[in-house]
Amino acid sequence: MINEQLKLSELNGRVKKTIGDSFTAPIWVIGEISELKINRNGHCYLVLIEKEENGDSIIAQAKATIWSYTFRMLQPYFESTTGQQLTEGLKVLVSVSVEFHELYGFSLNIRDIDPTYSLGDMARRRREIITRLQTEGVADMNKELTLPTVPQKIAIISSSTAAGYQDFVEQLTHNPNKYKFHIKLFPAIMQGNQAETSIIEALERIYLYESFFDAVVIIRGGGSQADLSCFDNYNLAYFITQFPLPIITGIGHEKDDSIVDMVAHTRLKTPTAVAEFLISGVAQFDGYLSELKTQFFQSTVELITDAKKEIDHFTRTIIPKAKEKIALVGNRLNQTIWKFDTQVKKFVQNQNYQLGRTEELLRHDFKNFSQLQLRGLEKTTRTVSLNCRNIILLNSDLLKRKIQKSEKLVRSALSENLHYLELSRQKALLTDPAKILSRGYSITTFNGRALKDTTLITEKSIIETRLFKGNIISEIKTIVKND
Repeated sequence: MINEQLKLSELNGRVKKTIGDSFTAPIWVIGEISELKINRNGHCYLVLIEKEENGDSIIAQAKATIWSYTFRMLQPYFESTTGQQLTEGLKVLVSVSVEFHELYGFSLNIRDIDPTYSLGDMARRRREIITRLQTEGVADMNKELTLPTVPQKIAIISSSTAAGYQDFVEQLTHNPNKYKFHIKLFPAIMQGNQAETSIIEALERIYLYESFFDAVVIIRGGGSQADLSCFDNYNLAYFITQFPLPIITGIGHEKDDSIVDMVAHTRLKTPTAVAEFLISGVAQFDGYLSELKTQFFQSTVELITDAKKEIDHFTRTIIPKAKEKIALVGNRLNQTIWKFDTQVKKFVQNQNYQLGRTEELLRHDFKNFSQLQLRGLEKTTRTVSLNCRNIILLNSDLLKRKIQKSEKLVRSALSENLHYLELSRQKALLTDPAKILSRGYSITTFNGRALKDTTLITEKSIIETRLFKGNIISEIKTIVKND
């Protein structure tokens, strides 16, 4: 049998009285902020929860309120002390008065907050995230990527309206050396609860153009530590460690590095520092190219100088030898001509002598035959005449063949010696100093002698430079000595 019946208002009244009697003063309560909303009047409404120690299951939950007057004092105090916004997912230690309203039920009225507890919890969570990344072996993966020597195609993650982004673009595109950079903005939310998801989505869009970009820059225009708490996020940090392009950060931390800074390829303080880093990288490579250019020029000058010395030495050596060779060939040719002339003269004299002897023999025979009988005279005369004609023809043919043979020998000898002489003449022309000068070389003399060493002259020395056409008289002002 039911002994007592209560109206709901009566029950709630008893609960209110019991709670009021049990909690006569504020108490400190630990809880995690599950929900947080601020209405237009400035009142802050929260839902505090407690989870299992080693799990995510909620084991307790309560509504809480921070009235506008108190919230205006607690919020800046908490955020300036912790560098962290008062937001969902944050563990807090708050001083509350326990209240129960017959109409609205149980709630906690937050009167004060201890930021040191949240600082400790944030530090603990930060350490846990860092330890987790290191245990998984991914903390340094983005650092191990190779940043191009001249990174010029840059993907930017930032807010399009951020002052830091504008400063970055201004410094990068108006650098004093006028280096060209190709930049593309991938807009993202850079603070608050949505920052993690927004930045990851921007990275996913950049991934579609992985083969085009050299690096990714994450920048924002500074701000309070509370604004930057989103960069101490495990999911964002892990995504960066797995990204295939080097990531450079300049998110404006004044003191400590964020976890995103720690896992990025290169961490810099500000957006302008990132721009200067990229510009200096190109400038260093440009300086390296300039140094190579200087070394190449110096090597070329040295090669030309050595070549001039070799040509000068060759000229001084080859001209006397060429003249000597030409004179020797000329002497040989003269001797050959003289020998040939002597042989021809001897041959002609010998043939004349043979003809004279033949003539004498014919006369002698003719005298002997004159005493022959008259009837045999004609026969004898015809025979003698025929023999004479045959002998003369025979010797005449022999003489012609010998003369023709001698002419061939002379022409062959002359042709061979003339060809050799022409080759010698061409070699002499190739080594002719005037020919060398016509190709752009020059000869510098000092006191009438070729100048080969700068130690032979002093300032105000007068030197003469011989060109292909004309000479230049110079007075020495400065002497550059090569080691």
